Amino acid sequence: MSEKVTAMIEEIKGLTVLELSELVHALEEEFGVSAAAMAAPAAGAAAPAAEEKTSFDVVLTGFDAAAKIKVIKAVREITGLGLAEAKGMVEGAPKTLKEAVSKDEAEELKKKLEEAGAKVELK
Repeated sequence: MSEKVTAMIEEIKGLTVLELSELVHALEEEFGVSAAAMAAPAAGAAAPAAEEKTSFDVVLTGFDAAAKIKVIKAVREITGLGLAEAKGMVEGAPKTLKEAVSKDEAEELKKKLEEAGAKVELK
């Protein structure tokens, strides 16, 4: 920071609340801006981050017919189901394979299934 800015900050630190309020109003009038307008986007930017989804469902939406066996094997590995149950799940797509998993785990499962020939959605 430049010496000029540092000196201004030190000067502002010495102001009373009333003087600081007057300074804000004077700056708003001088430059045609509003301090409230500057604070609103910062608050708005924080809201989407707080609403970011943290758990995902891994949904098998379909598969490549030529890769059916590979998809069944991948589903068995992921879910721990037996052969008949995994086959039924694959053939009955769309089916939710895993619910409420972390984003990293969901992405990893999606990658594994897609490599086997499955079509996957994260919800």
